[in-house]
Amino acid sequence: MIGSLFYNIKQAFVQIFRNRGMSAASIFSILAMLLILGLVFIIIVNINLFGEIAKQDYDQVEVFIVEGSSMSDVDEVMDKLKRRDGVVDVHYRTEEEALEIMKDRWGENGYMLDSLEENPFPASIVITVDSLDNAADIAGYAGTFPIIEDVKYYQETVEKLTKITDFLQTACLIIMAFLVVISIIVVSNTIKLTVMARADEISIMRYVGANNWFIRGPFLVEGIVIGLISAILASLAVTFVYKEIVDIIGDQVFAIVSSPLISVRYMSVNLSIIFLALGCSIGAWGSIVSMRRFLKA
Repeated sequence: MIGSLFYNIKQAFVQIFRNRGMSAASIFSILAMLLILGLVFIIIVNINLFGEIAKQDYDQVEVFIVEGSSMSDVDEVMDKLKRRDGVVDVHYRTEEEALEIMKDRWGENGYMLDSLEENPFPASIVITVDSLDNAADIAGYAGTFPIIEDVKYYQETVEKLTKITDFLQTACLIIMAFLVVISIIVVSNTIKLTVMARADEISIMRYVGANNWFIRGPFLVEGIVIGLISAILASLAVTFVYKEIVDIIGDQVFAIVSSPLISVRYMSVNLSIIFLALGCSIGAWGSIVSMRRFLKA
């Protein structure tokens, strides 16, 4: 058993070296597919994170108070809001608190707000709702009070993010299906050349009684090795690119959307697992397709 395994591995590398031109084409074909998948995966995962954070904010409705409104009027509005069905909590946010929150969201760039001559952020009432379904109704009710200047909640943002995520996922599946088929065809052609070059040897092996799996073994391992090499290269390339992206724009993204990018370690580990599984599967299927056609499996 062990001897047969070593024989298959040895023959696989010999065949890859003999057909190094087509082998390289197969590797780059799978590599390109995995790189595109990796970039789409990075986008989808981070957009999903942004969406989840937006949904956390979406359970709160913030209503901005007209400047100069008295606290007695504010307290009256807050009392009415507390009695509204679907409202879990109501609290007052001062101008100073709003400024501090924005500084925290800007992270290291928060110091830029210190240069403001006056605080541009208005006081507001923050309403926590028990269900996202009630947010629109409560926002509409809150906007009817005279001292309320504007109402903000994230329904449209969340809906747009959901649509974008769904579109990207669908596009990813279509692109992936197309590239997987192309990769399998290229790998299959590579194995086909090896089979044709060893046609006489295969006939002799069959003549002396070698079973089909003994003949198939090296070709199957060859496809898996091609897929494995592609997966390793893709993992290294995507990890490097994503690390550079995080280093360059990670802080800016946090300042804009109040959400960090997914960590490089998390992305690297998960993409490596996905790439290894896909790369080896594509390589193996390319070999199987070729063997079924030329070895009459």
